[in-house]
Amino acid sequence: MAVTVPLGVVLVIAVAWKLYQLIKAPHDRPLRAVTLCLVCAGMAFPFGQAAGRRVVDSAAGPGTALLLQNVLLLGAVYWLMCFYLHSASDQHQGRVRARWEAVPLVVAVAVISIAAVATPRSVEDRMYETADMRVTPVAVFYVVAGLYLAYALASALPWTWRYARMSTRQLATGLWLAAAGMAGMVAADVIRLVLVVFRWRGNPVPPVLTFSAGLLLAIAIPLFVIGITYPGLVTRIAALRIWRNHRRVYWRLHPLWTALHEVYPEDALHRVPVGLWSDRLSLRGVHRRYYRRVIECRDGLVRISPYVAQLGVHDDKTGTSSPALLAEHLRTALRTYAAGRPTPSTAVPMAMPHTDDLDADVQQLVVLADALRQE
Repeated sequence: MAVTVPLGVVLVIAVAWKLYQLIKAPHDRPLRAVTLCLVCAGMAFPFGQAAGRRVVDSAAGPGTALLLQNVLLLGAVYWLMCFYLHSASDQHQGRVRARWEAVPLVVAVAVISIAAVATPRSVEDRMYETADMRVTPVAVFYVVAGLYLAYALASALPWTWRYARMSTRQLATGLWLAAAGMAGMVAADVIRLVLVVFRWRGNPVPPVLTFSAGLLLAIAIPLFVIGITYPGLVTRIAALRIWRNHRRVYWRLHPLWTALHEVYPEDALHRVPVGLWSDRLSLRGVHRRYYRRVIECRDGLVRISPYVAQLGVHDDKTGTSSPALLAEHLRTALRTYAAGRPTPSTAVPMAMPHTDDLDADVQQLVVLADALRQE
């Protein structure tokens, strides 16, 4: 339970995110393949839980949940192969190879379905650890499912290694984790296949071997899921940090923007009125509003700068003026403009950054806005 619950949560989040990406790019074949891989894995998850098995088996008969789980898992590893086929090959070659790879998938699904139907209904315990493998349909079920899983994962493993060596650090980290998980699953599948044959022939198997194979799977599967979701998760976390910073700066600039907007409302780049609370709580368009506010603040300072120069303020090209003093001059200049005084002919740079990058410019605007707020 300690592992399955977090794994289920990660699967749900990963499926939701990939579906969102697929809606935006429906013709992206590699994205479609990895999305279907995660969808199949996510749908298989509840059938592997005790509660899910009881509900399904009580409604459709013993072994139904196990069959559905394995069919979906076979589909998941098939789509994993397709992801690499569409990524590593040209579109035509990838489509042709994917169609051919569907043949062993269909055969495996058909065989395990027949084996499940052929298993006597009196055999209620069909779980790998405790099932009676001397019942041939049960053994066939696990052998065929295990063979296809091992084949598909072993086929995708070299591609994962190759891409991990060629990728950037962030993507490579995820791929190496996924590769380690895949290698662990292949090793566990091979061990389980050998144990099935031994048990089918009536030979006793030490419980420690069955436990070891199960433990290896319990480690490898979460490792694989974490690996394929890691790059996207890191990217989302970085994007969230930028989003939070832009939203924070947007509201810190509010005093400066308000003061300038009152005298230069025509400089607004977006004139559709936006409610204060809806704007504050909006999760979309934060970056757009951030850049718009920065531009409007800088444009307003350029327009008001002649009135500031009239107060005897010298050039502030290095941003060394006291923020409090500059804020006081700005308020005086705004009152002068509002009184209808003619525009002076001389301007002065205001709140200029030390360097020519946007972040430094924004920082100067924020310092000035904070000084206005404190008055």
